Amino acid sequence: MLLAGGTVIDVDGMRVADVRVGADGRVAAVGPALAAVGAESVLDCANTFVVPGGVDVHTHMHLPVGAVRVSDDFDTGTRAAAIGGTTTVIDYVTAYRGEDPFHALATWRRWAEPACVDYGLHMTFTERVAERVIAGCVEAGVTSFKLYMAYPELLQVDDDVILEVMQLATRHGGLVTLHCEDGGAIEALRRQALAEGRTGVMEHAKTRPAALEAAAVERAAALAEAAGASLYVVHLSSAPALAAVREARDRGVDVLAETCPQYLYLDTARLAGPDGDSFVCTPPLRDPWHVEELWHGLATGAIHTVATDHCPFNVADRRAGLRARPNGAADFTEVPGGLPGIETRMGLVWEGVTSGRITAEDWVRLCAEAPARAFGCWPEKGNLRVGADADVVVWDPQRRQSLAARALHMAVDHSPYEDVVVTGWPSLVLSRGDVIARDDRYVGEPGRGRYLSRRARS
Repeated sequence: MLLAGGTVIDVDGMRVADVRVGADGRVAAVGPALAAVGAESVLDCANTFVVPGGVDVHTHMHLPVGAVRVSDDFDTGTRAAAIGGTTTVIDYVTAYRGEDPFHALATWRRWAEPACVDYGLHMTFTERVAERVIAGCVEAGVTSFKLYMAYPELLQVDDDVILEVMQLATRHGGLVTLHCEDGGAIEALRRQALAEGRTGVMEHAKTRPAALEAAAVERAAALAEAAGASLYVVHLSSAPALAAVREARDRGVDVLAETCPQYLYLDTARLAGPDGDSFVCTPPLRDPWHVEELWHGLATGAIHTVATDHCPFNVADRRAGLRARPNGAADFTEVPGGLPGIETRMGLVWEGVTSGRITAEDWVRLCAEAPARAFGCWPEKGNLRVGADADVVVWDPQRRQSLAARALHMAVDHSPYEDVVVTGWPSLVLSRGDVIARDDRYVGEPGRGRYLSRRARS
């Protein structure tokens, strides 16, 4: 296939060029006015942008959460990803306390078999692990490790474990990703709220203040500095936490930060509405003033990537709560947290281009290039250089797309962006040279996604 006459945007900049997709599913040539060869099909891409497929490095599919389960599995979630322009995902495996991490990894590999786009896996540890575990994960192509500084009853680990995992991961070429909130202080605030009869959904935000996210980022950066390690902060949501990232970088700590579209578009007012429980995520939505700080961080490079933390629930499961009570969740602590976003990320971040907050080059960097580089998928993913996988999105900047639940393909019956219409959406999506989405429909083969054995960091 020859994608002709479009404006190409990738790591090598923005230019009018053609992109040739080879029979091996890789980019065969990029340049102006390429001539068609033999029976090669030619697609006129005039007035569109031709960009690398999106790379979403933070998803949760098929995940059990208490007595309920997220509503997207690897089939429905990756179909929706493809339609929205994302051709690579990295999902989080969780090894719970007392569980063999390799057993957990095998479970996720089995769950992921129906994936329609290429996928990798991170490993989450909830307790101290031996060096052989980290070495074995890296050998299996799992080169990133998540730890939690929150949820002490289930997921949180202490600083000594964080330091040790950072040291071991660095030794074996891995990268630690951290959920940064001060779990102990948050639990105290939650107990106080319940004791005082404050049980509404808004308390979810009030008991997880931005100051406690910032304090955890500061502590995480200090641990990375002591360990001589790099650090990736997931789902950064607030201006104080971003300031803590900048301060750490200023003193030479290698800290990468990720944010998510929900923190760029939604705020705490949503929690006060009749569907407030459908806007519960962690960290919580913040007051509106944080939004501009986050956009500025994206434009200046202080925030490295935009991922989704895709963790969707149907309304009935959300309201039944973590214990699936017939009469609904007893209070805000029982509402499962997480929002859908795997299909809408590229369109929502593109809105930042049309509003002048970021450039088109920023958009590609944040949604494709930087995440591929950070997590060992480069140079196969995240660019259109010769030899890269032909994961290509033809982006129509004039196409209008509703983000209402009924107009999307994620397995959800509620959209956080129900009244939003974006301008800019894929008209064609290729994965390794195969057309997998066209005009808002998935047209690829089921289960065609490949497992990505990711590279260790050098």
